[in-house]
Amino acid sequence: METSMATLSRSIVHPSVSSRHSAALLLPSSIYTRTQKGLKSCSLFGESLRMTTKSSVRVIKANSSTITRCEIGDSLEEFLAKATPDKGLIRLMVCMGEALRTIAFKVRTASCGGTQCVNTFGDEQLAVDVLADKLLFDALEHSHFCKYACSEELPELQDKGGPTEGGFSVAFDPLDGSSIVDTNFSVGTIFGVWPGDKLTGVTGRDQVAAAMGIYGPRTTYVLAIKGFPGTHEFLLLDEGKWQHVKETTEIGEGKLFCPGNLRATFDNPDYDKLIQYYVREKYTLRYTGGMVPDVNQIIVKEKGIFTNVTSPTAKAKLRLLFEVAPLGLLIENAGGYSSDGTKSVLDRVVENLDDRTQVAYGSKNEIIRFEKTLYGSSRLEEPVPVGAAA
Repeated sequence: METSMATLSRSIVHPSVSSRHSAALLLPSSIYTRTQKGLKSCSLFGESLRMTTKSSVRVIKANSSTITRCEIGDSLEEFLAKATPDKGLIRLMVCMGEALRTIAFKVRTASCGGTQCVNTFGDEQLAVDVLADKLLFDALEHSHFCKYACSEELPELQDKGGPTEGGFSVAFDPLDGSSIVDTNFSVGTIFGVWPGDKLTGVTGRDQVAAAMGIYGPRTTYVLAIKGFPGTHEFLLLDEGKWQHVKETTEIGEGKLFCPGNLRATFDNPDYDKLIQYYVREKYTLRYTGGMVPDVNQIIVKEKGIFTNVTSPTAKAKLRLLFEVAPLGLLIENAGGYSSDGTKSVLDRVVENLDDRTQVAYGSKNEIIRFEKTLYGSSRLEEPVPVGAAA
C-alpha cells in the first residue's frame, strides 16, 4: 500500500492579527493512507484516550477551599479552564503549546548544521535553535498577554506588547539539549511564566506556571500551574491536539540517578563520594546528556535523582531563570524537591538574567542525601538515616 504524508497549517493567531504572522507557525496535522478509494485519515495513537467511566472533573477539599481536579483525557483547553480562572494565562499556555508542536515537527526535519554565530553568552547556535527561538517569541506576541519575553538565545527583554497589569513575562530555553539533536536523542523546550513585567528581582516561587516540551519518540507538553495540584503531561496526537495523559503528584523513592557534570568529581571530592554511593548501592544509571529528558523521567517514573554539581574547575552552566527555576516548579508541583545545595531553587532570587547555579531534583530522601553529602546537613526533616557516608 502506498502512503503519503499530508500536512495542514494552523494559526495560533488571534483574529485581530494579520495573516502574514500566521504563516510562521506551520504544523503537521494528520497522516493519511492512500487507498483505492482515496485518502482516509488514520491515527498513530489509536482511539481517543478520554475515559468515559469517570466524570471529567473531580472535586477535592484542600485548606478549606474547593479545588477542581482534571481527569485523564481532557484536552489542553479543557484542562486549563479547570486549572486556572485567568483567561490571559490560558491564552498564553495554549499559544505556547501551538509553538511546541511546530518545533517538534521542525526538530525532525530542520538542518542541524551550525549557523556560524554565537549568542551573547558565547554558546554556538544551531539553525534549529534559532528557528525555535523565533517561533516561541512569535507565539508570545500572538497571545496578546505577554509583556516581556527573554530567551537563552536572546537574553535581553523583548517587549511583546501585552499589558503590565494582568499580563506576564516569560523566560525560555528554546531548545535545551540542541547539541544532541544530531544524535537523535530527545531534546526539549523549557519556559517559566511570571506575573507582570519583571524577570529580575523575582524567585522561581513567584512563577504562575512553568512547562517543558519534550521532542522524542512521543511529543509531550508537561506543565504545572501554581496553586493547582500536580504536574501534568499532555500527548500530541496526530490530529494536532494535546491530550491529558498523566498527572504526577508524588515523587517516591527509587534507585535511579542522572549525574550531570561528572567532570566536577575530579576536584569536588564530596560529589565524587555521592556518585560512588550511587554506584555502590546499584542505582540504575539513566542519563542522556539532555536536562529536559533527564528531569522529565523523574516526573514520569515518579522516582530518582538528577544532579548537576559544580567544582573549582567545572563551573555552573545551568541558568536559573531559563532552566533551573521552571524545572523546579515542575518537580515541586509533582511532589518532588529541588536544591542548590542548601535551599530550594525556587527560593533563589534572580539577580541577573545570566545567573547560574548547581542543582539537584528528586525525591525527599535523595535531596537530603545530596545536601548532607555535599554540605554536611540538610534543611529537610530526615525521616530515615540517609547519606553517602551511612
